[in-house]
Amino acid sequence: MKNPPTITTAADHLIQALQAEGVTHVFGYPGGAALPIYDALDRSGAIEHVLVRHEQSAAHAADGYARSSGRVGVCLVSSGPGVTNALTGIATAFMDSIPMVVLTGQAPSQMLGQDAFQEVDTMGITRSCVKHSFLLTDPEKIEQTVKKAFFLARTGRPGPVLIDLPRDISSAPMKRSFDYPAEVNIRAYRHGGSIPQRQLAAAALAIAEAKRPLIYYGGGVVLGNASLSLQKLARATGAPVTSTLMGLGAFSATDPMYLGMLGMHGLYEANLAMQHCDVLIAIGARFDDRVIGDPKDFMRPQRKIIHIDVDPTSISKRVAVHIPIVGECAQAIDLLLEHLEPHPLDAGRFAPWLAQIEAWRALRCLDYQKSDRIKPQHVIELLSQMPGAEDFIVTSDVGQHQMWTAQYFKFRKPRKWINSGGLGTMGFGLPAAIGAAMANPGATVICITGDGSIQMSTKELSTCLQYRLPIKVICLNNNFLGMVRQQQELFHENRRSQSYMESIPDFVGMAEAYGHRGLRVKSSLDLPQVLADAVHDSDNLVFVDVLIDRTENVFPTLASDKPLTAMMLRPQVVSEDL
Repeated sequence: MKNPPTITTAADHLIQALQAEGVTHVFGYPGGAALPIYDALDRSGAIEHVLVRHEQSAAHAADGYARSSGRVGVCLVSSGPGVTNALTGIATAFMDSIPMVVLTGQAPSQMLGQDAFQEVDTMGITRSCVKHSFLLTDPEKIEQTVKKAFFLARTGRPGPVLIDLPRDISSAPMKRSFDYPAEVNIRAYRHGGSIPQRQLAAAALAIAEAKRPLIYYGGGVVLGNASLSLQKLARATGAPVTSTLMGLGAFSATDPMYLGMLGMHGLYEANLAMQHCDVLIAIGARFDDRVIGDPKDFMRPQRKIIHIDVDPTSISKRVAVHIPIVGECAQAIDLLLEHLEPHPLDAGRFAPWLAQIEAWRALRCLDYQKSDRIKPQHVIELLSQMPGAEDFIVTSDVGQHQMWTAQYFKFRKPRKWINSGGLGTMGFGLPAAIGAAMANPGATVICITGDGSIQMSTKELSTCLQYRLPIKVICLNNNFLGMVRQQQELFHENRRSQSYMESIPDFVGMAEAYGHRGLRVKSSLDLPQVLADAVHDSDNLVFVDVLIDRTENVFPTLASDKPLTAMMLRPQVVSEDL
């Protein structure tokens, strides 16, 4: 007797649609409302599913996959707590404009609004942290919905797009063959278009007349694959360059024209250059509160601001700009370079400006005193100096370790630095490293974390074992919620309310319990060898518990409501400019 023919469902068409979009990995966690999709995924066998241990990690892993590869990340969770657990990861991606497609199971459509088991208003609770969302109510629209979702996720300003799939819809039988649209047309959604020549010409003239120019760029340069165009602009203009936290690596940190990161924990020379330039060329950046401090102090009447961004709503949102240029960063920069050609750019006219910057740089605001106790800055410097470090993919959690990494690791290429910037999500680092490792097999992936952050995602060490991911976890352990403790010390009269961790686990034993290698280092003399041992172990995940100087703080620093000129430097550093 012949086996009955397999019934094709909407979920089968969903998986075929993902294949048509080039999806090779889906990060997720199964549950009842998503089982028709999981069944179709298993029947297909064409896409690797990565089983995380928590739905928030599914979103973070898809996020890390997208940031490191430039492709759209995909995660799949079930209804109810599956959605609510993933919400933080979705919001993290939204704040940093990361292209993701989030697939969520949902209670059967006829039960919606009746408090069905594991029913939540997915569309309602995610509306503020997705670029767009779809509630699929007709299985016949599955292909066009997926096509729209990927198109929206990756075009214009990228972001997460959600498709909510009631169980009866995803399990519905399909009486037709798979038919994926070649093109998509979304009413009222437009992106691209030509950039007005008058704005390009005005920007070129302002740059040609500048005496103190500065290029300030952000994550939009990385997301827009505009790194080479940015470098050409810097060479053509001779203007120094500074970066936001999210832009690190798009312009090499070893380039003499690079001033380092600016903002709350930015370098002294970068922040003062930002404050005193006469023409500011902002590219793919948002002028957010962690970058410019108090907008009222930042705005100076004698300065012209050119702002290039793919998202028109980001322009003049926090500070008024003089020359707005809406467009893809790479295209806009290339067109601007063409308009600069008729203007003779004499780099010599910048000599006084560059001399002033060198005077600020001479303050050496990142200097620190080495001692027998392990300084966290030294840990990052050693990693950055290792052979092949320019190709390391470095993820981080959020806190002091994140800022030390941004300050002391010399990122030289884009998509090598993966962190939660806008939302500042603890627990991001390890699952993001999982996504990066899946997207870049053979790459050295390092997660730099703290003893507080890592405890939000240690369960994902199980995922790393299942998929044999040789990630390196460098835990800067000071028994504190370090950034909280630092702010309490500086701004709250040293009242350390709930920032001391009294019951830190044995991280080495924990790593070994999960089947990995665990190493601990207590002395700065042993540090180089331990780090080298960990990084060069290509077969195992290695968890390195680094017992750092517990008194160390991140400098420079800035109170969130203060101007850039109110930077607090390391106590032994003195400046007359502040």
